[in-house]
Amino acid sequence: MRIVQITDCHLHADPRARSRAGFPLRQLEAVVNAAIGEHPDLVLVTGDISQDETAASYELAHGLLSRLDCPWFWLAGNHDQPQLMEPVKAIQREVDLGGWRLLTVDTSVPGQAHGEIGETRLAELVEQLVADDRPTLLAMHHPPLGLGSEWLDAIGLKDRDALWQTLADFPQVRMILCGHIHQALASRRQGVAVYGTPSTTDQFLPGSADFAIDEASRPGYRIVDLTDGEWLTWVERVDL
Repeated sequence: MRIVQITDCHLHADPRARSRAGFPLRQLEAVVNAAIGEHPDLVLVTGDISQDETAASYELAHGLLSRLDCPWFWLAGNHDQPQLMEPVKAIQREVDLGGWRLLTVDTSVPGQAHGEIGETRLAELVEQLVADDRPTLLAMHHPPLGLGSEWLDAIGLKDRDALWQTLADFPQVRMILCGHIHQALASRRQGVAVYGTPSTTDQFLPGSADFAIDEASRPGYRIVDLTDGEWLTWVERVDL
């Protein structure tokens, strides 16, 4: 089972719109074309599909992602409007991967840049985990770890300690994929691997105390190859 993770597209209604360092729609198209060449079984888009929070931006994303030769799924980030996403393509809470499960965790807080799962959504996650002990991959927008970057950590997942306390009872959770950070990340906590992935738009400078763009880096995506309870994963960058 091969998964490609794409994240942080930050599209506008205007297909010609610029970001700080490029052109979001053009860059997403390049990433999608590269992802097609990886022959994935599934593509996962981990939030911030839109920058201007318009219905038209989600239609643009849907048009590009529908070129994929496999199922694809998306979830909301802090820049997204789930009520505009749902009519275009429903957000799935669970995807059956055969020997694995994919569970999506909504960390978005309306009107806020930081993330929070909250007691209700944590309780729903517990119900899902109790029901099935297959190896499980969680996908969420905000990272469940601190990054050592002051400005990014200030808009991270506020209740991450509650998440980790919850996961302590469920060893089947093997991996978490996140977006939001616009850079590659590979870390581990409580035996769970945590991976972040480059944006399809601008990249953030790792370790920066203040907001900064990494102008030397390129858009990218993550590949995750799942086998029987094990995996290989790496990041690919895209030339523009």
